[in-house]
Amino acid sequence: MKNEDQLKGKAENLKGRAKEVVGVVTGNKGMQVEGAIERAKGAIREKVGDVKRDISREPAKSADE
Repeated sequence: MKNEDQLKGKAENLKGRAKEVVGVVTGNKGMQVEGAIERAKGAIREKVGDVKRDISREPAKSADE
């Protein structure tokens, strides 16, 4: 199951892709850049979610290890 960061990151990534496409179609470089930045932020947030998920799956280690 995906956590909140993964879901919000995916949504931000998709929103950024849409902005990029609109920017390309309309020739609006500013919107293209804005979309690319939003995609990058979304990808980072997804990765943060992945790390959080992986940490929560790790078995607890004893003090002897």
